[in-house]
This record gives sequence, C-alpha cells and structure tokens, in this order.
Amino acid sequence: MVDKVIATPAALELVAFLKIKHGPDLMFHQSGGCCDNSAANCYLPGEITMGAGDVYLGDIGGSPFYIGIGQYEYWKHTQLIIDVIEGHGGTFSLEGPEGKAFHTRSRVFTDAELAELGIEKPAA
Repeated sequence: MVDKVIATPAALELVAFLKIKHGPDLMFHQSGGCCDNSAANCYLPGEITMGAGDVYLGDIGGSPFYIGIGQYEYWKHTQLIIDVIEGHGGTFSLEGPEGKAFHTRSRVFTDAELAELGIEKPAA
C-alpha cells in the first residue's frame, strides 16, 4: 500500500508530545498558503471543520491528515513528507509555542505507485 502522507521520526515525536500536552485527538490540515503559508497545521477537534472540499490522505502518528481538494489536485502526484523545523511556523498550529514547526516536503510518486493509487501520470 502506498501512503499519500508520511512523517519523519522527528514529526512523530512532536505529534506524540502534542498528544500528551493537548490530548489524544489531534488532526492535521495542509494549509493552502494563506495566513500560515503552505504548512501542515495541527489542530484540536472543533478548531477546524472538514467538509466536501477536503481530501483525507491518511494518518500520521495516529492522527488524520487532510488537504484541500484544490491543493490535492495540484499535489496528488506526490507523497507528502511531514517533518519538523526549528522556529515558529503557523500561528494557528498547536506546535507554535514549542519553538518548532511542522514542515511539508514531498517526492513524486513512481509510475508503479501512481498505478497502484489509480492516479494518471501527469503530462510531461
């Protein structure tokens, strides 16, 4: 099975810390680039509502990860890799006060992975 989103050990460690601090029910949404740039933001239940305009990519650290459908269409050919950097990232995200920020990297899926996911190879 090909994962559409994965997390580095550093990101998983931060997710675990945030669960201890804020409770076990966290969720992520890949920002579309507005106020918080294009960052993976971490929220508590009720802080953001998912709807028909959001795509579920999978879980990281046992927490669901979503992305807006428009951004997904642009990035669907890539695997999102959630990492952590030092510094203050999104003001809306739970990790901000910790002096860390979730950071999204990506890699292009191989032809075999695209086929497994049922995604058409992008035009060259």
